[in-house]
Amino acid sequence: MSLFRAIYTSQPFGFDETILSSILMQARKANARDDITGALICRADIYLQWLEGPQDKVRDAIRRISHDDRHLEVTVHVAEPTDARVFGEWAMLHDPAKTWIWSQSDIAAGALDRTTPDEITGFFLRLAETAAVDSQ
Repeated sequence: MSLFRAIYTSQPFGFDETILSSILMQARKANARDDITGALICRADIYLQWLEGPQDKVRDAIRRISHDDRHLEVTVHVAEPTDARVFGEWAMLHDPAKTWIWSQSDIAAGALDRTTPDEITGFFLRLAETAAVDSQ
């Protein structure tokens, strides 16, 4: 099986703990079904998600998310084949933005427009290292 990864951002609509719990529950169920793993970084002003798995399933997930009214302005930053899973142990690792590198004012000032795919990828790779250490 060839692997594919995608990283997208979106703006939450109606963000609160109930909505976030619903998103995580639905994502974990669908991802387990579709052999997708990944991570979701979130706070009231941004969702940043890494998805990895079969290309058709990852693209289907992005399509579903882009039509989900809990997400506004879905932007795909990375979409490419990959050799290995980074978040293989997690149907959806949840990081409540404790490790986030941009402030809300940075996001409002367009930080996402200035970032590169390599920067976004690097952030998730650091998150994966932290999660692996925390799970030991």
